[in-house]
Amino acid sequence: MSDLDSSSIASLPVLGETAHQTYPSATLYVVATPIGNVTDISLRALHVLSLVNAVACEDTRNTATLMNRFGLHKPLIAAHQHNEREVAETLIARLQAGERLALVSDAGTPAVSDPGARIVDAVRAAGLRVLPLPGASAAVTALSASGLVNDQFYFVGFLPAKARQRENFLATLRSVTATMVFYEAPHRILDCAAALAAAFEPARQVVFARELTKMFEEIYRCPLSEAEAWIKADAHREKGEFVVLLEGAAPADDENDAEADRLLQILLSELPVKQAAGLAAQITGRKKNALYDRALALKG
Repeated sequence: MSDLDSSSIASLPVLGETAHQTYPSATLYVVATPIGNVTDISLRALHVLSLVNAVACEDTRNTATLMNRFGLHKPLIAAHQHNEREVAETLIARLQAGERLALVSDAGTPAVSDPGARIVDAVRAAGLRVLPLPGASAAVTALSASGLVNDQFYFVGFLPAKARQRENFLATLRSVTATMVFYEAPHRILDCAAALAAAFEPARQVVFARELTKMFEEIYRCPLSEAEAWIKADAHREKGEFVVLLEGAAPADDENDAEADRLLQILLSELPVKQAAGLAAQITGRKKNALYDRALALKG
């Protein structure tokens, strides 16, 4: 592909519309890039990347490969989780001089479980403009194909790597009614499935979205009780980046909640939290884990 610049992009019939829009100077453009399939990049993103003075990116090698695919060549500035604050100062100085700069991550939307948030925060604190260009997001892509019917979702991101921290963190999510969205690396996907199975009811639906938009994309939904067996059934299922979606808890009944709270308060006056929750579960027929969490809250 021949090199693209703002004038050559504007000459292409499909992309010409982008040239009629306004692209202010002294602005940081937060640009979403493809999560796998390179053709998912937006027309507006291509135009902005051809227009900016430089691109701040998570990994200069990855971004150079993407830019080269479209014949784009711009100075690249490494901006990763270890140097965001320092790079922000450099970017702010350039923006104050009137430049246009782009911020991208390796894939998807910057600052969503990726570097970028500290840079955006610093640029805004300096009174400079930040302009987002929407595009690919692994979380939303997986949600759209999950079939999990819920008007709300709760973005969790990556779980703690250590087992005890992961267990304690998941315990805080048991009563979340929104669909929960996790990111997970391939070498930890079995641990993730096991931890979810231990923390939540076995009937809850879980969706594994692997290698989204790529050649070996796979989206599989099953009860949580079957999750580990499905992963173990094929070694390829432990490869690639994952989005894991977990069905939320059933909405609570306010009247029943009040009655459960009254019962727990009586039991907690005489019993430890674990015993109080267990006895309350026997009396009410409600789930012990949920009652245990509520008992902890009441006790605290």
